[in-house]
Amino acid sequence: MADTGARDTSSVASGPSAGRRDPYDVLGLPRDSTEQQIKSTYRKLALKYHPDKNTGNPDAAEKFKEVAYSYGILSDPEKRRQYDSAGFDAVDLEGLEMELDLSSLGTVNTMFAALFSKLGVPIKTTISATVLEEALNGTVTIRPLPLGRLVNDKVEKQGAHFFGITISEAQAEAGVVIRVVSTVQSKFKLLYFEQEDNGGLGLALQEESVKTGKVTSAGMYFLHFQAYRLDPTVNALALAKDPDAAFFKKLEGLQPCEMSALNAGTHIFAVYGDNFFKSASYTIEAICAEAHLATVVKLKDIEAQLLYKRNELRRFECEYREVFSRFQAVTNKYTQEKEAVDELLKTREKVHDSFTSTPSPLRKYSSSNDDGKVVGEDSGVTTDESGSPTAEESNSDKANKSKKWFNLNFKTSMNSATK
Repeated sequence: MADTGARDTSSVASGPSAGRRDPYDVLGLPRDSTEQQIKSTYRKLALKYHPDKNTGNPDAAEKFKEVAYSYGILSDPEKRRQYDSAGFDAVDLEGLEMELDLSSLGTVNTMFAALFSKLGVPIKTTISATVLEEALNGTVTIRPLPLGRLVNDKVEKQGAHFFGITISEAQAEAGVVIRVVSTVQSKFKLLYFEQEDNGGLGLALQEESVKTGKVTSAGMYFLHFQAYRLDPTVNALALAKDPDAAFFKKLEGLQPCEMSALNAGTHIFAVYGDNFFKSASYTIEAICAEAHLATVVKLKDIEAQLLYKRNELRRFECEYREVFSRFQAVTNKYTQEKEAVDELLKTREKVHDSFTSTPSPLRKYSSSNDDGKVVGEDSGVTTDESGSPTAEESNSDKANKSKKWFNLNFKTSMNSATK
């Protein structure tokens, strides 16, 4: 089966993803690798080629992108299944988001990224290599976080605050929830680390903060059932591609969380400052689900309903597009038929008007004018359709007559006075 898969993936070299290497080859993993092996290998390679550690090295930057791209396929069960079956052509490559390294951006580019983020464009960023390396070397400071206690703090951009949460067997069985909220809408990441063989900490999970109402928040839910995160990047891509049908992709961003339970013991979480220019204010809280059993049941039911609704929307989208296409065709035909009918009615009216014995109106000539001029043409007198002077002309004649009589009387008076 492995050989068949390799042939399938290599056969798409002439396709739109020509030039891309097999993700398994990029990570140096066999095709039957487990999710944990993929995560562990990715973390090591990402740290090795991270731009923070390879300033001015374009080859390392390209390697880092290639590793991140390959991990984006193999870490997603659906995309991995698509790739294993038919190579790059079967994978929805538009849904693969690339993470932005803030340390490699200049001030202007950082300002643009911050502006787009404020406008609601989801921009994912990498975690600082310094933070990852310090965690791997075990040189970070870890503060205890008791269950049920709120901690308010502020973390510098591209910095991290580490917390240790200790849970008992009973608490692990009941389930644990970790939530971080920022009332000032700071941008941050919630991170979960696992113990490495060398005693250090390796990044296992991360959740991006998402704006919900007037706050930003992120959470991890270890409740013994499959929980899901909603990736806003998928919705943004769908909206840009097809605004009218973006609704149908609204639930496509649902991605299964990698872990659904924690064992008893101490677990390490961190809040990473992801703002572009300033520190991030936050409140973190770890909650035992034992006191929230009704809420746990409700969440489990809602997650199941969302999955069902996602499948339902996929079916409905096909029906909608078919009906909408038919609607557009009918609408276009309606417009064409309406124009055709209106034009026929106009033509019919003209044809009706042509059935008459009345000759076309002729221009009237004055019988007393030897030159044969039309009344009003050169004489300065205008006529109405009946040939009579208009009211304006009649008033003008009266005024002229009054003027003549006035001049005549005036002259007579002057002659009498002279005599």
